Amino acid sequence: MNHARHSLQDLAGISRQLKAAREQAEALARAQAEARAARERERNLFALSIGKITPLRTRNEVSFQEPQPSPLPLQLVLDEQSVLREAMSDEFDVSTLLDVDDQLSFRRPGIGLDVTRKLRGGHWSIQHQLDLHGLRSDEAREALGQFIRLSHRTGVRCIRIVHGKGLGSPGRTPVLKGKVQRWLVQKKEVLAFVQARPAEGGAGALVVLLQPGKRRLF
Repeated sequence: MNHARHSLQDLAGISRQLKAAREQAEALARAQAEARAARERERNLFALSIGKITPLRTRNEVSFQEPQPSPLPLQLVLDEQSVLREAMSDEFDVSTLLDVDDQLSFRRPGIGLDVTRKLRGGHWSIQHQLDLHGLRSDEAREALGQFIRLSHRTGVRCIRIVHGKGLGSPGRTPVLKGKVQRWLVQKKEVLAFVQARPAEGGAGALVVLLQPGKRRLF
């Protein structure tokens, strides 16, 4: 009897162990299923939030390329320099255009004598100046052309050009003085010029009046 009772107890214990193992397996399976469902919901969150969608038939793709820097306009610069040189000839006869006075002033046709008189009297304040001392003829011509053009573009009206008195030149002759006069007469931006007053350079400089220009950035 005792042996039969122990056998029944052992079977009951084994049954309980099997039931516990089965419950654990079922709980584990439920947990795994819930975890898979949660991951699936996360993957489909966007689709679930916007509803049903229809995929596009074509793929709109853009091939992106880094923008290339603009090439330097070297030829344009060379062309402008060439125009400046050609526009101011050393062979230009300026004698018939200069007023016959002791200072050989200049005023463009249509400009009255009062303009040169006011220019000598300092009616317009000198806003900028260019000193051509030490420059060769070609260098001085190019520098003067650019200076006139940029001054006019920025709205400057009155400038001074220092060409020197020629004290250091052979024969103490002002080499640039006559050339500067020729170059200025050929520049359409120039309305008039006179010899500077003694305090502003005297015979070694010219005071130039430019046409009104619209002030703008370079």
